[in-house]
Amino acid sequence: MIPLALKYFSEWFHWTVPAVFFYTSTRIILASLFSLLIALFFGPYCIKKLYELKIGQPIRDFTGFKFLLAELHKNKKNTPTMGGVLMIISFLIGALLWIDLKHPFTWFLVLGTLIMGGLGALDDLQKLKSNSFRGLSGKTRLLIQALFGVALLSYFYFPALSGFFESLGFIKPTIIDSLSQSKVTLSEYMERLYIPFVKNPILATSLFGILSLGFLDLIVISGSCNGVNLTDGLDGLAAGCSIFVVGVLAIFGFASNNQELAAYLNILYVEGAGEVSVFLAAVAGSALGFLWYNSHPAQVFMGDTGSLALGGVIGISAVLLKREGLLGLVGGIFVAETVSVILQVISFQLTGKRIFRCAPLHHHYEYEGIHESKVVIRFWIFGLILALAGLASLKFQ
Repeated sequence: MIPLALKYFSEWFHWTVPAVFFYTSTRIILASLFSLLIALFFGPYCIKKLYELKIGQPIRDFTGFKFLLAELHKNKKNTPTMGGVLMIISFLIGALLWIDLKHPFTWFLVLGTLIMGGLGALDDLQKLKSNSFRGLSGKTRLLIQALFGVALLSYFYFPALSGFFESLGFIKPTIIDSLSQSKVTLSEYMERLYIPFVKNPILATSLFGILSLGFLDLIVISGSCNGVNLTDGLDGLAAGCSIFVVGVLAIFGFASNNQELAAYLNILYVEGAGEVSVFLAAVAGSALGFLWYNSHPAQVFMGDTGSLALGGVIGISAVLLKREGLLGLVGGIFVAETVSVILQVISFQLTGKRIFRCAPLHHHYEYEGIHESKVVIRFWIFGLILALAGLASLKFQ
């Protein structure tokens, strides 16, 4: 928004605006900084307001096997939840101030944030209303996430829809294969699957392959939403781990947006990938600002409002950048948390025995007697290692 305003003002008043304000790298820095400052500045007001509205985190009074978990978390009772509203507002403002509003990727990310965040808010409100952990049904959440994913993929696969966006003044992304120096259509772009450390993509050459990759993208969006949601169980855990994932995706987006850099790294040049980076930078800034208040002992929780929105942005960005495989690597913490729950449920239903003392995985380590802060920091360390591995894949391919 600000670059567009500067451009118009320079034309109207014949001002010379420094070109630095239009650079993607500058906009990435400023979007992150604005979001961080907004989250830090309005954090106390948001927490105070949530206290006044009595939007407190319910802690279930477990008996038997899970009694220990209730004891470990009893001090968290009535800590304000739905703090994800602060994070969402912060990064939306920071992003919209510095992102290109004429690019369709911008609005996919904005709409995805609002839909996933709204879904999370309904889930949080349902839990608060019933004073339990029973929010929206899993089927309802998966259905809405899948519908958004289908709408997103439709833009790439149906020329009439992308043409409609162009008629409204939106930019049509230019995509160039750096290896062959040939242009790639939007549908061909979505028919590729990139694996970390592997140069050449897997190409869908049949209807079955195309449908399989489309289904994979739906899984990525939904899985990312729910993976971050499951990880959000300890103070600062989800926010901290998300910063690493968001940062790596932002770097890949920046590299893909520079034609010379993309050619050097043998990756696709995707015009507009820089806008994804600007948005992700704003997300990282807001998550860092939120972490100021969410670190142990947490003054506020993000709730499903924040975790579903955060996971949604990560999943949508991975699909837009065609880095689904990379997300599986750098988002390994989210994958591990999700898999631990799946394995726990399957094992208990089939054998009556539990693989972990408690799931998701972070609670297992709490049961082992490791302090919450140490669990969080160790997960952050693993998240950083995975992030560095993801960055290494950009060069070693």
